[in-house]
Amino acid sequence: MTSLPPQPLSPLDGRYRAAVGDLGEHLSEAGLNRARVHVEIEWLIAQTDRGFFGTSPLSEHQKQALRQVVADFGQPDIDELGSLEATTRHDVKAVEYYVRRRLSDLGLDAIAELTHFACTSEDINNLSYAITVRDAVQQVWLPKYRAVVAAIAELAREHRDASMLSRTHGQPATPSTMGKELAVFAHRLERIAKQIEATEYLGKFSGATGTFSAHVVALPDASWPEVSREFVTSLGLDWNPLTTQIESHDWQAELYGKVSHANRVLHNLATDIWTYISLGYFRQIPAAGATGSSTMPHKVNPIRFENAEANLELSSAVLDSLAATLVTSRLQRDLTDSSAQRNIGVGFGHSLLALDNIQRGLTEIDLDRELLLADLNGNWEVLGEAIQTVIRGEVVAGRSTISDPYALLKELTRGKRVGAVELAAFVEGLEIGDAAKQRLLALTPASYTGLADELVDRL
Repeated sequence: MTSLPPQPLSPLDGRYRAAVGDLGEHLSEAGLNRARVHVEIEWLIAQTDRGFFGTSPLSEHQKQALRQVVADFGQPDIDELGSLEATTRHDVKAVEYYVRRRLSDLGLDAIAELTHFACTSEDINNLSYAITVRDAVQQVWLPKYRAVVAAIAELAREHRDASMLSRTHGQPATPSTMGKELAVFAHRLERIAKQIEATEYLGKFSGATGTFSAHVVALPDASWPEVSREFVTSLGLDWNPLTTQIESHDWQAELYGKVSHANRVLHNLATDIWTYISLGYFRQIPAAGATGSSTMPHKVNPIRFENAEANLELSSAVLDSLAATLVTSRLQRDLTDSSAQRNIGVGFGHSLLALDNIQRGLTEIDLDRELLLADLNGNWEVLGEAIQTVIRGEVVAGRSTISDPYALLKELTRGKRVGAVELAAFVEGLEIGDAAKQRLLALTPASYTGLADELVDRL
C-alpha cells in the first residue's frame, strides 16, 4: 500500500474547508503571525512618535511603508517566518527578526533596537490573540450567527398564525403556533448575540511580570502605565492594568462561555426541528440529485440538523475546555495557554460549520399546515385546561357551584381521546353562565392559542 500525500488531520481543513475557510484569515498560525507583525510595527511607531531615546517621529511615508508590510503579508512572509523559526525555535523571536529585516530593507536600521523593546513574548501574543479573535468574531462568526437568527425570525413571522399542537413531556398539550415557538429561539439567540457584541477584548503590555520593571530602568521618566494604556487602546482593544506576565484570559473565558451557550441554544433548535420533521410538521424539500439513504430511495434525511448537532457539541467541548484552562496560570506564568489557544479556531470552526448547516437546513423545509390542523383535530382533549379554568372563574363569580373543576375534567379527558361532539355535549351540560358557555363552545384546538400570534411581535 502506498503512502498518502500530506493530508489535513481536521475535517475543518479538509472536507468542510469551504464553509469555514474565512476563519483562517484570523484564527490560523499565519493570521496570528500577521497580527504579531502588526503589533511589533505599531509599537515601533508608538515609540518613535514619543521620541524615546532621542528618536524622531517617522515620516508619514515611513509609517505607511512599515504598515504596508502588514497589509501585504502573504505566502512569502509565511515561508520566511517558518524558516526563521526553524532556527530560533521560538515563534515570537522569529517575528522580531523578520521585522528587523524589514527595517533594514527600508533603511531604518537606526531604530532596529526598538523592535520588541521591553517586551516579553506574551506582550505581543496577548495583543495578537485579542486582535485575531476579535476580528474572527466580528467579521466572520457573528455575521453568520446573525444571518441564522434573522432566518429563524423570518420563519417565525411567516408561521406566526400556524396553530400547532404543543407537546410538553412529549404528550399533547395546550396548542401554540409554529411561529411563536420559533420566535422563542430567535429571542434567546438575540440576547446572547448582544452579550457577545459587548465583549471586552483585553490586552496587557507591561513586561515580564506585569510590573514595567525593565521599562522603568531603561527610561525612568516615562509614564509607563499611560504609555501602555494608550498603545493597547490604539489597537482597538481594552486595557488590562493588572496582570502577571500574561493577560489573565478572563475575557476569553467569558466570550467562549457565551459562544458555547449560543451553541447549546442552537443545538436545542436543531433537535426540535429534527423532531418536527419526524412528526411530519415540516416537509423536507428534496435537492435534485441528492441521495437520502444508500439503500432506501424514498428517504430525505434531516442531515443538516444532525450535522449541526454534532458540530455544536464539538465546538462547545473545545470552547468549554479553553475557558476552563485559560483562566489558570501557575504563579506568574506557565505555558499551558500556548498550545490551548492554538485551538481557538477549532472551537469557532465547528460552531461556524453548524451555523452553515442550520442556515441551509432552514431553507430546505416547508411547513405542512394541513397536517398541523389534522393533529389538532385529533386531540380535542387539550381543551380540558380551558374548560376547567373557565369553570373556576364562574365559581368565583357565583355563576356555578361545581366543586373541583380540575377533577371533573381529569375524569373526562385524562388518558382518553375526546372528540368535538363529546366535548360540546359536556360543555352544554355544565352549570356555568351563558357567555362563558358560548366562549367554550366556539373554541377549537386550532383557535386555542392565546396570544401566540401577537407574541411574535416581541421579536
